[in-house]
Amino acid sequence: MTRIFIREMTVSDIPEVTAIENESFSTPWTEASFFSEINNPASICRVALSGDSLIGYVCASCILDEGHILNLAVRPDYRRKGIGRMLALSILKELRSCGCKKIFLEVRASNTAAIRLYESAGFRMLGLMRGYYFLPKEDAVIMGLQLH
Repeated sequence: MTRIFIREMTVSDIPEVTAIENESFSTPWTEASFFSEINNPASICRVALSGDSLIGYVCASCILDEGHILNLAVRPDYRRKGIGRMLALSILKELRSCGCKKIFLEVRASNTAAIRLYESAGFRMLGLMRGYYFLPKEDAVIMGLQLH
């Protein structure tokens, strides 16, 4: 596999990011959502590249000492190759450097691959939010990580 490079998401990345988003989620973010995030001073959005190909992305926010992973996805043909973990670890490093001490996220209860990914990055399950997701309606697993 080609070397993976992670960099800041730009406006020109949004169409490719949105295409991955649409392949990955039943209630995807829109281009406007990504545009809003990359222009939000509290947000950090990064993309993963293999050569010239955009293969994944992550968006997170940092408010005071709490971080929140908002969205992470990898192109289907690059899944199970460690790209998601690279993105997660990269964003955790940035959140730590912004002064975050605690990181939270929500994930569909049925998304066992994502739950395993976050556990491999040190996250632990904190609880469930019943009926959090729709299309289909599903519980969210709340996960958290204490940074040291």
